Amino acid sequence: MHLTRVVWSPDMENATLARVEMDEQALIDPLHYAIASRDADVMTLVSDALTAGRARLAFHPIVTADAQPRITFYEGLVRLMDDAGRIIPAAHFMPLVDETGIGRQIDCATLDLALRFLRQNPHVRLSVNVSARSIGDGAWRRILDNGLWHQNDLGDRLIFEISETSAMMLHENVIRFMAEMQPKGVCFALDGFGAGMTAFRYLKDFFFDLVKIDKSFIRGIESDPDNQVLAEALITVAHQFEMFAIADGVETEAEARFLRQIGVDCLQGYLYGVPKFEL
Repeated sequence: MHLTRVVWSPDMENATLARVEMDEQALIDPLHYAIASRDADVMTLVSDALTAGRARLAFHPIVTADAQPRITFYEGLVRLMDDAGRIIPAAHFMPLVDETGIGRQIDCATLDLALRFLRQNPHVRLSVNVSARSIGDGAWRRILDNGLWHQNDLGDRLIFEISETSAMMLHENVIRFMAEMQPKGVCFALDGFGAGMTAFRYLKDFFFDLVKIDKSFIRGIESDPDNQVLAEALITVAHQFEMFAIADGVETEAEARFLRQIGVDCLQGYLYGVPKFEL
């Protein structure tokens, strides 16, 4: 006896659905079946949203670590909508798309929205996430080059956030891209600092201006001696390489107070607001 079902294959672009066969052994794992079916449905929603242009940016503030915090820039977080206008939870699809064509499309949509926003808001700085693979993608580069060509000073207000894992995966490509973008004023932030694959010996080769200390080191830091030592060490490393240190995931005033004491430069987290579509 054989059953067939539809699952999403991460190796196939544009959320193509592949037919796979299941034998009777699969019937004893209904949880696996439910998860795979959910993933297939979510990826169809994502593909449809991108095709229909239902992508928006939500803005999350990054503030100074002063006693009276001031907004320094915003992170633009992409949000995809279904046909009823509901947000498709990013946690349901982002882990599935990073190495696929869908991931490249999401990066293209994010960059296009960011450049439009910067043109319309000349006094705001904005960061957006990008994967190392998108840096070498022709469509993504055309969007970037056209945006920078139409407005020369736009690069001075643009920050690209690259995760540690992504940066190390194609580190030579990332380094070349950074060198190319430096004269245009574009800044770079290393996202998830301390939790990924970046060996400290490589930091001097990159051109990161900022690091975001991974939120796993921030949660409850005021009462966690291990996180205190690790976060302070990461801040010291960042400052040694002349990079600003941002603490990500700050949710309480106690966390913020301790982070100020150990010399962090900026703070980001729900303590300072949730991501919003309008500034």
